[in-house]
Amino acid sequence: MKQTAMTVAVTGASSGIGEATARRLASDGHRVLLGARRTGRLERLVEEITRDGGTAAFRSLDVTDAADVRAFVDAACREYGRIDALVNNAGVMPLSPLAALQTDEWDRMIDVNVRGVLHGIAAALPVMRAQGGGHIVNIASVGAYEVSPTAAVYCATKFAVRAISEGLRQESGGDVRVTLVSPGVTESELADGISDPEAREAMKAYRAVALPASAVAEAIAYAVSQPPEVDVNEIVVRPAASAR
Repeated sequence: MKQTAMTVAVTGASSGIGEATARRLASDGHRVLLGARRTGRLERLVEEITRDGGTAAFRSLDVTDAADVRAFVDAACREYGRIDALVNNAGVMPLSPLAALQTDEWDRMIDVNVRGVLHGIAAALPVMRAQGGGHIVNIASVGAYEVSPTAAVYCATKFAVRAISEGLRQESGGDVRVTLVSPGVTESELADGISDPEAREAMKAYRAVALPASAVAEAIAYAVSQPPEVDVNEIVVRPAASAR
């Protein structure tokens, strides 16, 4: 059965899970608005989606700026008339031991991974309630369920996203659906920002077995495709060969 076309805004859409999600949802016939700082990549992605028959647009986006996130949601409404789903995907992962005292990197993770999600909720929730419904999809990590060395702050941000998602679900009253998607190791550029040598080396072994980003996009597509009375709350997706 063909799905009703929706308008979906995706943050962090220039690579990895965000890019794969944009491609997957556009292939399902949904209208996608893509946001990220690397607009050159977004422009090329929109061209490819459009060439393949999809409907897509893009906007420069810094999720740490609340006003910019509001403008992103407003752009979806101007472009397509409404916003049916927001995928809060933007994230960073500069791992390091706490003793390394990388406080600037800690702050960056909190700003992007936690405040970025809150900014997305603050921008989209009033619009969704006014239009009578919507869906917020927050991308966390298996780090939302366990902590590993060098990842204490990163995991803390993902625990926070999990808590925020559950709180929003309980408060939504059913008019706005909430899904938390927690991927295991996934092929992406997320580990490229690790500056600490110890953490970088450990991550090479940890990422030896990884999901393709398209697998996580499939999980997101499944959640948003459900009928309005079905709320898929949590999905954890791991590589089959991974023990963690």
